[in-house]
Amino acid sequence: RAPSLLAELAGASPGIIGMLLDLDDPASLSAAREEALRRFPELDVVIANAGISGKEDLTAEVWDLSLAEAMIRTNVMGVLRTAEAFLPHLRRQREATLLVTGSKLAFLPSSAFPTYCGTKAFLHSWIQSLRHQLRATSVEVLELLPPLVATKITGPQQLTDPRAMPLNDFIEEVMTLLEAGDHDRREILVQRARGDRMAERDGRYATAFAAVNPV
Repeated sequence: RAPSLLAELAGASPGIIGMLLDLDDPASLSAAREEALRRFPELDVVIANAGISGKEDLTAEVWDLSLAEAMIRTNVMGVLRTAEAFLPHLRRQREATLLVTGSKLAFLPSSAFPTYCGTKAFLHSWIQSLRHQLRATSVEVLELLPPLVATKITGPQQLTDPRAMPLNDFIEEVMTLLEAGDHDRREILVQRARGDRMAERDGRYATAFAAVNPV
């Protein structure tokens, strides 16, 4: 949605081609799909990565639902619309991958971000059903489960949060896992996210939840 940023990225990396896409606008997604397939008719990987986040106080006397609705529209419907747009093409490829960005918060939520965590829990469930329905096709469905990473998704302060994984470290570990095919259950899970992802399975959920959500 930011032409100046796309131009900057493309100028710095000649292999990158920027195309505008606003997931709130169905016509924009259709146009982006047509342009992408025109430029890259053998496209075989689609990454549904768009997401927004924000804190919500559900105890407030006046609870504004607009942020929650925006997160559901982008984080949930944005992924579903992207899948709807590109899956027919991907299924015609000999081998193809749809990768969806989820979050470890789908498994161990932060109570300050209830709707955001809920959108990621929805995606995890939906992805499992999609993967099962596509089991006899050429499309592999992967789920990326990041920890807290030094990005600006919750605001500029997250870039310097000492708890956040440096972005370059996250990218390097993710690429290593992808290149090695190391994704048990078709989940891309860096080491820093593994403990929270497995907390319930390992019988540590209550303790882990309390650590993430101190009283």
